[in-house]
Amino acid sequence: MFFDFLPGRIAAVFVCAAAVLFGAAAHATAAEGHVSTPVFVLNSLDASVSIIDPQTWEEKQRIPTGKEPHHIYLTPDRRSVIVANSAGDSLTFFDPRTAQVQRVVNGIIDPYHLRFSPDMKWFVTAGNRLNHVDIYRWNGQDLTLAKRISTGKTPSHIWIDGKSTTAYVTMQDSNELVAVDLASQAIRWRVATGAMPADIFGVHQDRTLLVGLTGGDGVQVFDIAGAEPRVVGTIPTGKGAHAFRSMGDGTVLVSNRVANTISRIDVNTLKVTSTFSVPGGPDCMDVSADGKTLLVTSRWIKKLSVVDVASQQVVRQVKVGRSPHGVWTLDHVQR
Repeated sequence: MFFDFLPGRIAAVFVCAAAVLFGAAAHATAAEGHVSTPVFVLNSLDASVSIIDPQTWEEKQRIPTGKEPHHIYLTPDRRSVIVANSAGDSLTFFDPRTAQVQRVVNGIIDPYHLRFSPDMKWFVTAGNRLNHVDIYRWNGQDLTLAKRISTGKTPSHIWIDGKSTTAYVTMQDSNELVAVDLASQAIRWRVATGAMPADIFGVHQDRTLLVGLTGGDGVQVFDIAGAEPRVVGTIPTGKGAHAFRSMGDGTVLVSNRVANTISRIDVNTLKVTSTFSVPGGPDCMDVSADGKTLLVTSRWIKKLSVVDVASQQVVRQVKVGRSPHGVWTLDHVQR
């Protein structure tokens, strides 16, 4: 298998799209009513979370959080969803079914991105502004810091393998991918990437990692099956390739934040099968449980974009706060 490798830094120019064309009434009907639990949208510059009613597609509440909430993740017991407030050094726990605040955990330093290990023993955060990765032990209720690891510049996103042995973390401003051994809390290896690596997605039973290049125009592919990581190449998608979301059907979406598009990649062939437009700097995504509705934060225009998957058309936009980043609902396709 061969992929063209595209080296070099490409400057990211974020252009706000001011308008959106709504689809036909049939498309709107297809895109609505397939999510029953609240939709959470994190407003990074407003220190708040917008709670969207998926039946009416109206913002029902706007709940204050700590400063700069960027990403959100479900606890292993599914009783809480955690919003990580990176500049607030805190975590806000919400009831995923009612959107009620359950508790706030302070003293979690710079939690930009977050992820639990599949075995439920570890909780890992990437300290975006302070250049560290924190590994916490998780007992089902409380977090205990096991190790703070100095890394490269600007840790961005995390992926943990299915065996809960390794956390892979991108370094946005030193252009690296780092592998951290969870048992020893030590860096196992590091490898150079393309420009501004962001989200990571594991495929082929964790033998291959996909890395979105926000400073480039594609997804870099790494073979990690051997003792040392090996760059395979790059899948051309669009400028500002950033965040991934599995469709649960053997394909994965990547948001191209600068190109204002989303590409669908076949995980077996690692080729793009389709690309469609979503305005305003598409960023994080979630997919309804029936696979029919895609939720996308349009980062630069303060909107949640609702996409009908079948037609690949934006059928609705919901006004939210400034710089909406993470989006999540409990009623979604499992990764």
